[in-house]
Amino acid sequence: MEEGRSTAWPVELRVRADRKALQVSFDDGFSAEIPAEMLRVMSPSAEVQGHTPDERKTVPGKRDVLILGVEPVGNYAIRIRFDDLHDSGIYGWPLLYRFGRDRETLFAEYLAELEAKGLSREPRRRG
Repeated sequence: MEEGRSTAWPVELRVRADRKALQVSFDDGFSAEIPAEMLRVMSPSAEVQGHTPDERKTVPGKRDVLILGVEPVGNYAIRIRFDDLHDSGIYGWPLLYRFGRDRETLFAEYLAELEAKGLSREPRRRG
């Protein structure tokens, strides 16, 4: 299977009751729980990814982010609304599959990137 590509189709998408994860089940039998924090910091939006790889941003402070809602985008993707008001990412089925399949590796890379840049997962406290 090509990196990030899957022909699997989601048969169930469910936001966990505590709003901290998205549960996805595919028609090939694969299912995964993808944390809200991961979905937010790896959003496919231009705001996060930029328009070129050099513009990609490392998003800190999202440990406690919650999913407010999920909306269909055609029959190929979803838009996720987060409680920090981010809602511009379009998550296609192959991306969700990859996030579920490679969750530990992708998140470890994110944590290493935060550390290398002196950033934290902890949200800034208003004071």
